[in-house]
Amino acid sequence: MTANAVITNQKGLYMIQKFLQMTAWPMTPPRPYSPFHILLSLAGIGFALCLSLFLARNPAPISKNQSRWGRKSQGPDSIPASDRREGRALRRLFFCGIFLAVSEVYKQLFLTLVVHPGVYDWWYFPFQLCSVPMYLCLLLPLLPERGRQITCTFLQDFSLLGGFLALAEPSGLMHPYITLTLHGFFWHFTLIFIGATCSLSGLSLRKPAGFLSSLPLFLGCCLAALAINWAAGPETNIAMFYLSPYYPSQQVVFHQIALAVGIFWGNVIYVAAAALGGFVIHTGLWMVYRGRKNGRRKHFSGGTDEQKVSGQSVS
Repeated sequence: MTANAVITNQKGLYMIQKFLQMTAWPMTPPRPYSPFHILLSLAGIGFALCLSLFLARNPAPISKNQSRWGRKSQGPDSIPASDRREGRALRRLFFCGIFLAVSEVYKQLFLTLVVHPGVYDWWYFPFQLCSVPMYLCLLLPLLPERGRQITCTFLQDFSLLGGFLALAEPSGLMHPYITLTLHGFFWHFTLIFIGATCSLSGLSLRKPAGFLSSLPLFLGCCLAALAINWAAGPETNIAMFYLSPYYPSQQVVFHQIALAVGIFWGNVIYVAAAALGGFVIHTGLWMVYRGRKNGRRKHFSGGTDEQKVSGQSVS
């Protein structure tokens, strides 16, 4: 590397540090369940759900001679409306992945250059359950249709699970810096938007059996996280997915379980509980979808069977 290149790199690093220091606004970490936590969570969750519902019902116009990812079609009417709707949802998910990736780069640089200058804290390595949607949203354009369905099912169930649970137990979101605290909250608001978008757009496999199709992806991520934790060693204090092979889980309740039954079985119980949580969300969404579908069917058929027999009209 030439001297000019070294000087350029040093100037670039200095500019990055200067920018990060300009945004290092200190704050007293908010207390969990304080008005700040409750009001911000309610506002963010409400906005994420309302925005996903609005975009699903009122999609932005799209050229009929473009396919899902911008490729030219054979004619203006060659793409069904459902495909165009799904294509718009896929693009929104991809842009969510870009947003998460950019914000994660900022967070990693902030932690390494401002919070712990020159020292990388492996605790914040971005491969938690709530980090995986960032990678999957960016990979969506490269996946075949079946792969997209399985991935969107995973995003629907585990993005909603991770988003709601992190906001319900927010100790990991509170930092002594405004930008880091807001990053944690807005990250999980984005996860809720991602999960709701996958559900409302029809990209996911809605039936309960669809959850089983995404379960290998979840278990594969757990194994990858465990492998990272094992390879990093006990001295790094790394715990991706909170599945450390060296220390009891630091999650509420599961820490006590690991102390009682051992680290291995504690991790097994934690993974099983997370999978069960995803299944409960998946089943709940399916029941809501089936109820709405049955309601529409009764509406268009002119009412219930009892109303038809009695001759009553349905307004």
